[in-house]
Amino acid sequence: MRPRRLRRTAGLRRMVRETPLTVNDLIYPVFVMEGSGERVPIAAMPGCDRHTIDQLLVELETIQGLGIPAIALFPVIPAAQKDNAGTESYNPQGLIPRAIRAIKAAYPDLIVITDVALDPYSSQGHDGLVRDGVILNDATVEVLVRQALCQAEAGADIVAPSDMMDGRVGAIRAALDAAGWIEVGILAYAAKYASAYYGPFREALASAPKFGDKKTYQMDPANGREALKEVQLDIAEGADMVMVKPALAYLDIIRRIKDQITLPVVAYNVSGEYAMIKAAAQQGWIEENSVVRETLLSMKRAGADLILTYFAKQVAQQLTSDI
Repeated sequence: MRPRRLRRTAGLRRMVRETPLTVNDLIYPVFVMEGSGERVPIAAMPGCDRHTIDQLLVELETIQGLGIPAIALFPVIPAAQKDNAGTESYNPQGLIPRAIRAIKAAYPDLIVITDVALDPYSSQGHDGLVRDGVILNDATVEVLVRQALCQAEAGADIVAPSDMMDGRVGAIRAALDAAGWIEVGILAYAAKYASAYYGPFREALASAPKFGDKKTYQMDPANGREALKEVQLDIAEGADMVMVKPALAYLDIIRRIKDQITLPVVAYNVSGEYAMIKAAAQQGWIEENSVVRETLLSMKRAGADLILTYFAKQVAQQLTSDI
């Protein structure tokens, strides 16, 4: 046998390639902040910026032009608007609802995915309400429902609960349906681990916890079977897609989930994964574009249907140039 026969030319390699990576696989995460006319670089995430809404619309013109089908929207909330109750998260005139309306007015075909969680809005930096140092589950779910309804009313196509509170997917689905938002989808962060890879993201949103950590609600990195249980629960409660976060250190989890379900599986190529590649490339230790493509291909090969990645624009530009 001579397997090298099918590797001999670029055309042969393309013809027998098992795992495609296309622009339709990509979701582009973006950070929106208050103000106007500003684009503020994120130090820990070179190439990523916080945008005011008007500047975000400029950025999204490029994104739509590249054919990227969806964005994930994350808010940078001023400290003065944060409290332990997360009240700004369901303000109909708040940052995210205004951003959604502006985006859908300018780019009606762009899919808008919104984050449903309290940490950007919490004075405590946690994904839930805090009482005596404890993260409250059911009281938090009530607030998450109000947040999701607010986002749906503003025009979100998909809401994405990332909080890891028990029962929140079912509560959100029931509330959306009761309010008439039956077409709004749910992307559940079903297997979200208590990972050390989130640091740059928390810097970008100024959302690091003010005490303790998130290990009482995010998953233990040592656990695999638990991820399957979380996925099964979220599907039973009405999730349309499920997320694994982070991606690169959890490729085995992506594969195990993909082998057991028929819903789309989304991998979140998180900020720490992004920052490591960028840092190594800046030192000249790796060739950035090649490593990025190989990294995203590993996620697709593991079973991811979609990849939420800060590299989306960069990769889309490469894919366009490949044609």
